[in-house]
This record gives sequence, structure tokens and C-alpha cells, in this order.
Amino acid sequence: METNPYTLSFGMPPYQYISRFAPTSEITEAFMSETPTTHVYMISGIRGSGKTVLLSNVCNSFSERDEWIVINLIPDTDMLTALLSKLYSRGEIKKIITAAKIDLSVFGLGVSIEKEPIYDQETALERVLEQIAKHGKKVLIGVDEIVNNENVRIFAATFQLLIRQNLPVFLLMTGLYENIYNLQNEDSLTFLYRAPKIQLEPLSMSSISRNYASVLNLSDSDAQRLAKLTKGYAFAYQVLGYIYWDKNIKKKLGMSIDEMLPEYDDYLENYVYEKIWSELSPRERSVLEYLAEKDEAKVGDIRDALELSSGQMSVYRDRLIKRGIIKASSYGFVSLLLPRFGELIKRYSI
Repeated sequence: METNPYTLSFGMPPYQYISRFAPTSEITEAFMSETPTTHVYMISGIRGSGKTVLLSNVCNSFSERDEWIVINLIPDTDMLTALLSKLYSRGEIKKIITAAKIDLSVFGLGVSIEKEPIYDQETALERVLEQIAKHGKKVLIGVDEIVNNENVRIFAATFQLLIRQNLPVFLLMTGLYENIYNLQNEDSLTFLYRAPKIQLEPLSMSSISRNYASVLNLSDSDAQRLAKLTKGYAFAYQVLGYIYWDKNIKKKLGMSIDEMLPEYDDYLENYVYEKIWSELSPRERSVLEYLAEKDEAKVGDIRDALELSSGQMSVYRDRLIKRGIIKASSYGFVSLLLPRFGELIKRYSI
């Protein structure tokens, strides 16, 4: 029995996915340039928008190049020690460090040698990266779902120091809008404001439709209808494909698209929407409750209905757009960006 080509799991590369050629090319070209204009890229998007998949694809692409060393770090650990350890664990880098007689024994790496051991992580990384540069190699660090905690702040400050010294180190991070915003507002990390940011847009509807038609053996009209139900939301594309495959290909139930909607809604709610809703402020919820009834509404009408000032409405509008929950559908109008989120809001508002 064949494996379902779609997945409900976060953090693992799916069998079926829609490539994002534009941001992938942008990051790759910037980092591989002879004179890079940036050493940092930040990928922002709502949960389930495909940040991890894009990060993984870029990192995998670089790892296939001989001159690049790709290291993935977790933001909830001592990131500097983890970076040193992971670099040392690479056989080719270990040989470089040993040949240069860099004593990292204080960090539990290697053995003590005649030279004075290095006692701080920043100096250790500087020495290691200097040797890596001499051997014509570069380091790409990937960090998924950053948060504004002490580990990340210390790591980011150290990274800034390393790139100031023109060392061959590059950083690709993903995160929710609010986490990236909070991190770059730290007094010592304002350099992150200048880092290019990629806000993930919905996937191409035509690409989703073609994928569904090919993988699920659907007519063009049915594939287009399924694609429209996803609104280009990456996780929704996986969920709907997963359900259709499970019901109509694996179990051969002959289930119609309408019959799949309750299960589709349940997956979206339990895996993503419930968490998104819980993180919203009361005013943000009020804006979305109004939109859930209208689907698309004039900003001025929402402002008047909720008795908000122009400044207040502008703040909530911009915040919800940057979080990837609503979009400016046309001049002066906004609409819900997430598929069937309005149906969930209506249930929550009862």
C-alpha cells in the first residue's frame, strides 16, 4: 500500500510540496555572491505557512556544495556552544582545528595542547572561522522558529561581531512576525532591522491545482475547487490533499469534497487555528469577528462598528496583515487570508 504523499506533521519535509522559487533564488544568490550584500535573511510567516520547508530546502541545497558547511541550531539551547560542537563534529573541520592547534578543551572538545586554551566562546568561534576561511569554506547557520530569549540574543550579538570581522558565516532564520519584531527591537540587535526579511505569501493556486490533478488523479474542475479551498495556505494544501488521498484513494470511500469539509475544518482548528486565536488580543478578535460575517469589509466600516480611532484601526490592521491572518484585498478593504478561518471564528463567537 502506497504512503500518503501529503503530511500533517510540522517540521518534516513533505513528499509533495510547492517550491518557492523566488525567495529561494533571492537567498541563494545573496549568500553566494562574491561580495554578499547581506549575511542574514529572516523568513516570517504564520504557523503552517511553509517557513520550515523553505529553510530546509535552502539549507539542503547549500549542504550539497563542497565549500559550504551547514549547521542547524535550536533556539532553546546554548547556541554558541552548540555551534562550536557541531563544527568540531565535522571531520573536515575537526582536522582544520587540530592542525591549527586551537585548544577547545575548555568546552569539552578535543584534548588539551601546549597552547593556552581558549576560555570564551566568541574568541573560539573567531579562531575557528578564521581557519575555515583560509581553507576556502563558508558556514551557513539555520535557526527555525526563533524566539526572543537569552540564548538567541547572545547568539545574535555574537553573530554580529563575527560578520563585522568579515568572517565567512551566514544566518538564515525563520519566525513568527511578533517574535522577529521583538528580537530586532532589542537595543543591542538593531542590525537585524537592516536584515532582509521574506514574508511568505500564499502558494500559487495554479500550482496547487496542477499538483492535485496529477497526484490525486482529479479533473481540472475538481482540482481547482480543492485548490480554492486552501487559499494557498501551505498547511491547508497538505491537509486537504491528505484527506482526499486517505478517503478516496487509500480507503476508496468515494467521498465528495463537501463531505470532507468537517474533517478539514477539524484539522485546521486543532493543529493551527486554535493556537492562532488564543494569541490574539480582544480587539484583534473583534476585527476578525466582523470580517467573519462579511468575508471582505471596508476598513472604515470596521473602525466605525468597533468604535476605534483611525490610529487604533491602523495598528490592528497592520498587525493582522503582518501576522498573515488578513490581507488588503483592494484599496481600503481587507479580507480573511486563512481558509475557512471565518467558520471557526463564528463558532468561537457564539
